[in-house]
Amino acid sequence: MTEREIQEQRRRKWRVAGNPVRTLEDAREFIESVGLCLLYPVKPPVLAPTFVGAYVGSESGLPTLRQAFADARAREASELMVRLLRERAAYEAHLFGDSFLVAASVFPYYYAVAGDRNPRQVPKKSGHAETYSPLALDVLEMIRNEGPISKKRLQEKLSGDLSEAALDRGLVELWTHLRITRVDCTGEGALWDVLYRWSPEAVKEGIQLSVGEALSALLSKYLECVIAAEPQEVEDFFSNLAPRSKVKEAINALQAGRELNFLHVGNRTLLHVTPPRLAAGGTRARGEGPGPSSASSEPQPTSSTRARQEGPRARRHG
Repeated sequence: MTEREIQEQRRRKWRVAGNPVRTLEDAREFIESVGLCLLYPVKPPVLAPTFVGAYVGSESGLPTLRQAFADARAREASELMVRLLRERAAYEAHLFGDSFLVAASVFPYYYAVAGDRNPRQVPKKSGHAETYSPLALDVLEMIRNEGPISKKRLQEKLSGDLSEAALDRGLVELWTHLRITRVDCTGEGALWDVLYRWSPEAVKEGIQLSVGEALSALLSKYLECVIAAEPQEVEDFFSNLAPRSKVKEAINALQAGRELNFLHVGNRTLLHVTPPRLAAGGTRARGEGPGPSSASSEPQPTSSTRARQEGPRARRHG
């Protein structure tokens, strides 16, 4: 595989090769295919698809979060994203300082790494592993009691002189740890709710997964999404979610299990999901469904990834 082939495969998968996502069905297929994506491009650039890029069908001239309010394409893409959130086909997290979308089949793994193991327990103001500001705790209590609730109503109920910037900081604190999530958008703006109430099954699934297992699953899905990447690129991406040492351990475990292999492209050594092997007699290994012909240049998901796509309960490994 050459660098050009990798780029072409990414562009097709990320829907920026003139094959835009415009319908809800398109959006469902896209988010399940990539697993993880940014809403808008970020700076410095991150090796990941963007939802607005998939909507536009191009990587050129895309708006950032700050430019989105004045860009009709961004508003339309955001409306389509909200439809995914409403039906729980995707979940919105906060990563890289921006909105980050996670497919429903992948979200329990994301929650296992980033979420709270006791989401119904009210965090203490001190002595807690994840120390929250007093304002964040007040915001959480209000959302627990009143959610789904808009930022405007939160501001009115908490304090008349509470600044919007301060409220945003409190919301981001809680959102980063998946205590809360945006679930809809109305005339008053985004509606927030506690995640364990909005999607109890996904949260329960995530709590039951070990961090190592979940991180391995996320790494595999990410590499399928980007086709191939340097180990440093993978570490840089996931170091925003987990300690770099844990990321390295997960990469090593996947390599030891032969779920990842090295791909040499020019003078670069890339990580790549190991293609499924054919069983004796030319038939696919037991448990693997029928796949594309061997003539396809697209890398095919491993059996473990197919299990994940069927649902988080399909496979447990340490």
